[in-house]
Amino acid sequence: MPRKFSAYLLAIAAAISVSSAVSMAASRPACADTLSVDTVLAREADAFLRSLPEGLQKRQEEAVRRAMAGDDAALEAVRASRNAPPQIPADVVSTDISEIYRLYRPASSGSARLPVLIYLHGGGWCFGSINSCARFCAELSRRAGVAVLAVDYPLAPRYPFPHALDASLEAVGFALANAGTYGFDIGRISLGGDSAGGNLALAAALAIVSGRSAGDARLPADALRSLVLFYPVVKAWSDRSESWKAYGSGYGLDSQIMDAFNEAYAGEADARDPLLSPFCAASGSLAQLPPVMMVSAGRDILRDQAVDMASRLREAGVEVCHSILPSAVHLFITVPGQQRAFEMAVDATSTFLTEK
Repeated sequence: MPRKFSAYLLAIAAAISVSSAVSMAASRPACADTLSVDTVLAREADAFLRSLPEGLQKRQEEAVRRAMAGDDAALEAVRASRNAPPQIPADVVSTDISEIYRLYRPASSGSARLPVLIYLHGGGWCFGSINSCARFCAELSRRAGVAVLAVDYPLAPRYPFPHALDASLEAVGFALANAGTYGFDIGRISLGGDSAGGNLALAAALAIVSGRSAGDARLPADALRSLVLFYPVVKAWSDRSESWKAYGSGYGLDSQIMDAFNEAYAGEADARDPLLSPFCAASGSLAQLPPVMMVSAGRDILRDQAVDMASRLREAGVEVCHSILPSAVHLFITVPGQQRAFEMAVDATSTFLTEK
């Protein structure tokens, strides 16, 4: 379903990226005041990092590794600490459809058929929930006037690859099968997520175009209109890139806990499996993907993975809008503290999803 990105999206990418991350035939309009944007991003990110408890990443890594050895107690405590019930804006209706699906719709939308973003939370495949991504999902629904279907998927290491991927595919099947019930525009179903959730969204899209079934139902290859990815994991191994080395400690996602996440989710699978590491997908498979909007943090070990992924997608002929928020750090979608980065991401996603 090819379409051109709007001037607004191109402007965002031109203004906030630290590299030439958008490749389009359309020209990019000039953007003013980039420095002041980066200054705000840096100030908020630095304050956010100072607010994090000392040793938090190490304790979380140890909890994951203990769970890999069979002791889930510490990991369950981490999950509980990140699972506070959300506060939903008054002009958004939140409905728990089941234990694994929560739907957000603007209160004023009535029975109108809306574009829908199926959203997969982050958390290294090991923690996170539909509560942890609620702030983003609710704000996007409110600001964009779209439906957002948040998904709880089985967590590693108890449920390694491909359990979370299968749940992601089932969520797409659920949205297709129940579009009439919940007022989804069946021609405008998008899939997205942050970090590990971004990995699952991209992997699920690859699985769909390759003909993989969701349970007993085979999903149409054109089921998805677009993908929305925030700092996604696309290589489930230590890639030793410049960003991995520069930001591997003290920037919201340490390399050691990322290694633990990768190991916990991969289990016995090959880390180079394209449905585990989408960067490894064949060009022919990538070429079948819908348009992609990707937003990365400039000070994040996953930044260079996203740059490499955007390059591969463009080479395969996929429309890609990749923006890098220069001084932002990991977690700006799900953990409060980087408000400007959060708002920029919501604004860009809103425009992207509502383009005709």
